[in-house]
Amino acid sequence: MQTSPPRPPAEPTTDPAVGPRSPSVRRAVQGLREARSRLVRQSMLLQKNPRALWYAFIGLHAAVFVALTPLMLRGDVEGDLPLYRSWASHALSGGVWPVFDFSWVYPAGALLPIVLSNVLGESLYMLVWLVLLTGANAVGLWLLTDRGRKTVDNGAAWWWLLIVFLLSPVGMLRLEGFSAPLVIAALMTLATRPRAAGVLLAVATWIKVWPAAVIAAVVVASNRRMTVLRTGVVVTVGVVAVVGLAGGLSNLSSFITMQSSRGLQLEAPLSTPWLWMAMLRVPGASIYQNVALATREVMGPGDGWAINSSTEFMFGVIIALVAILSVATFGIPGARPTARPVVRDEFQLVLVGALALTTAFVVFNKVGSPQYMLWIAPIVAVGLLVRPRTFHVPAVLMGWIAGLTTLVFPILYLALIDLNPIAVLTLAARNVLVIVLFGWAAVRLVEYAFEAVGLEGWTLRRAVARLAPDRELALRAVDRQR
Repeated sequence: MQTSPPRPPAEPTTDPAVGPRSPSVRRAVQGLREARSRLVRQSMLLQKNPRALWYAFIGLHAAVFVALTPLMLRGDVEGDLPLYRSWASHALSGGVWPVFDFSWVYPAGALLPIVLSNVLGESLYMLVWLVLLTGANAVGLWLLTDRGRKTVDNGAAWWWLLIVFLLSPVGMLRLEGFSAPLVIAALMTLATRPRAAGVLLAVATWIKVWPAAVIAAVVVASNRRMTVLRTGVVVTVGVVAVVGLAGGLSNLSSFITMQSSRGLQLEAPLSTPWLWMAMLRVPGASIYQNVALATREVMGPGDGWAINSSTEFMFGVIIALVAILSVATFGIPGARPTARPVVRDEFQLVLVGALALTTAFVVFNKVGSPQYMLWIAPIVAVGLLVRPRTFHVPAVLMGWIAGLTTLVFPILYLALIDLNPIAVLTLAARNVLVIVLFGWAAVRLVEYAFEAVGLEGWTLRRAVARLAPDRELALRAVDRQR
């Protein structure tokens, strides 16, 4: 009797991503795919619900109130609010005012939210602060939704809510929480109400100085520059007059001089080499507490240049970026006109210029607190709304930056101080992404400048096309980002 040859054993089912798959692995993979599909469908349904955006806004801020309720019931405060409340109490009850009576680390306009939050007394300080901040965030979101008319499929508004959520540990309890929605409001009103935009930008700058980068971009690239500049000057004259009448003119610029004397803050991108030296136990490298400013700083071999000259270098980079933005806006005076006129997108120039200047403030600054990420996010939110293709890459980068920032502070901060390698690597990844974001904005600005003077062959689009094996595919990919 003939016997059939033995069958070879069946080859295991394989997947390039996971290798050989058992039935349990296949079920797990299938379950993950189904969960992802359900999540995508639910998110699409949410975006199509006209009330979902505001429900999410209310839910996010209500969660913050609930989480902080035990502290508020005890009359306590969190984050930077203990310091703010101390200044406000000494001003209102003791008559000793920051800027008016002594040098202060913040611009004079920061007194407004800090002192106003104490109107109901010290025990309710955090409650009033959160109410004011919720109102400011609501106005910012209202403008991002075209005054409430575009709440369906508004990816920029949802993105902004995600950033507010990711950065809530610092965004809700520090001054950037007020300056960020003010910048959103200014950019959203720039085209139609430039006087209001000028007032908002000036007020935001007198609360935290970083919106000066946005003002610089507007003054260079926007046709509304004179209106914004005039209203900003009026606001500034008002601030100077108030401080002068209170006898504090000598302290008006103290927020600049006090920052220039600081060391390398632990989280700053510029501090990364010395943080790694400290982790690797390089002799002379260490982390220490700056008691006067309640911050952690890092020191090590060769840090003298970064401490003493980084501010000048930062302003040199900013001046160079302003010059590039000027070329992108006006071309080069006296140059021969190009054969094909360049169609200039004014608002896109403003946004990309503001992004480049603001990220330069972060990348080359020896001071680098986690709330500084809220300097960048408002510009990206407006850009994602009005120029979604151009700002898709910054939005993705900023999402990761925000998540890693909160992972570093407050979650891994104690581990970072102890030089835990995981915490140091997490911070390094965040800082690398911030540098990449700066590089993206700077390269895009240079492209616009080349196009303005007729050197289109030098743009990123042409460079990618020359290097890529599939030129047409590369061109389409770059065009999608434009």
